[in-house]
Amino acid sequence: MQTLHHLQVQDAWQGDYWLHVEMRASATLADLDDYLRAIWLECCGHLSQFCVGGWDGKKIAKRRQVKEVFEPGVELTHIYDFGTTTMTLIKGVAMREGKALTPRPIALMARNEPPQVECIECGQPASWLCIECLNELSEWGWLCDEHAREHPHEDYGEPVPLVNSPRVGMCGYYGPAEPPY
Repeated sequence: MQTLHHLQVQDAWQGDYWLHVEMRASATLADLDDYLRAIWLECCGHLSQFCVGGWDGKKIAKRRQVKEVFEPGVELTHIYDFGTTTMTLIKGVAMREGKALTPRPIALMARNEPPQVECIECGQPASWLCIECLNELSEWGWLCDEHAREHPHEDYGEPVPLVNSPRVGMCGYYGPAEPPY
């Protein structure tokens, strides 16, 4: 028997991407950082931090244990990459005493379905993103399979596949979107 924390994690910008995880009370924020990097964020080994109160808030050391930081209602901000920043909000939802669902420090309980977006050419469901459209034209260049093959932009490479992550289209991020465990 041990204390387990139910945490809700969501992207800070639109909230389209979210996770519900259960963490062991003895796990650290470094464990959570590793998990978020694996499932949603890691592209180039950028720095990250946890804080209370957003970007300019009080920093929380990654060596801190979950039991020292979270209780229901407490919210932290996780910041990944201080250039092309991805921010997530992590909120304590509940605690329980019991057996962990996995031998690892974190168990994925639920996550969002990928947001549905439409191809900019035909309105069909998109599965690709043109990075050149995003960076040079400041528009989300969502493309279906057919129009991704025909799309003329190549300065940033071929269109990238859409993945279930708030980091899609940023820096060098291409996935994975599958849970690490």
